[in-house]
Amino acid sequence: MSFSSIYDIAGSAMTAQSVRLNTVASNLANADVVSGSEQDGYRAKRPVFSSVMVDMNDPNAGTRVRIDDVIESDEPLRRRYEPNHPEANKEGYVFHSTVNVVEEMADMMAASRSFETNVDVMSRARSMQQSILRLGQTS
Repeated sequence: MSFSSIYDIAGSAMTAQSVRLNTVASNLANADVVSGSEQDGYRAKRPVFSSVMVDMNDPNAGTRVRIDDVIESDEPLRRRYEPNHPEANKEGYVFHSTVNVVEEMADMMAASRSFETNVDVMSRARSMQQSILRLGQTS
């Protein structure tokens, strides 16, 4: 595996984790959103990733991460009877978002650690390259 493949794989993983972190941030920002209808309510979003072979002719080239889509949760909104709420519909119900703050925080920590791991991979690859360059030097 070449160094450029290592950088390409780690870079694609870092991009994917950045999308994941941005999605978590969006979900946390909308955790307390309330709507007067189920169609207008906020649903938690999740990125969908897949792995793609870097070079189909070289099985040792590895795979990189591709961001396929960002999908919305199909979980139904939480409906509550709050007739005095300004967003309440005619029947007095409001619809709360499907964001679970605890799950989002756990997902944020996992994405952050994955991002850091890929930064470490790139740093070690750079260190190996520098070591190779020093082999030819005389002291």
